[in-house]
Amino acid sequence: MASNRHLGRIVALQTLYEYEFRVQSSDTSANIDDILARNLDRYQTTIDDKGFVETLVKGVIAQQTDLDAKIQPIAPDWPIDQIARIDCNILRIGLYELLYQAKLIPPKVAINEAVELAKAFGSDNSSKFVNGVLGTAYRTLVEEATDGSTEV
Repeated sequence: MASNRHLGRIVALQTLYEYEFRVQSSDTSANIDDILARNLDRYQTTIDDKGFVETLVKGVIAQQTDLDAKIQPIAPDWPIDQIARIDCNILRIGLYELLYQAKLIPPKVAINEAVELAKAFGSDNSSKFVNGVLGTAYRTLVEEATDGSTEV
């Protein structure tokens, strides 16, 4: 199951990216459930844990305002609306895993997976930016809140 979670994160990123793009383009037909179902269907024989992907997508959507509010002070030189859409969604996924999936996903895995997504889909500097923001998020939002344990 864990072996295809990387692909699951890619599908989650594609889904979130498309949904955000369509919503910001005033596409009133944009439906997260339809986009997710279509994207999962493409990998139906490869992704065993579709619930993992759905949890990521629905969790990021549900917590987006909170995630963005936590990202902003960590990256003060980059207002959320100025961060590249792909990088912003990678940060949201990584931060969601750090804050809301800590019992299932070790922090180093969440950060590493986000960095790998940034290397694959972001610009030349995306991986360094994502690593820096999520590293700071882990230190300030997770370690301080839990005294170093991984449970939030």
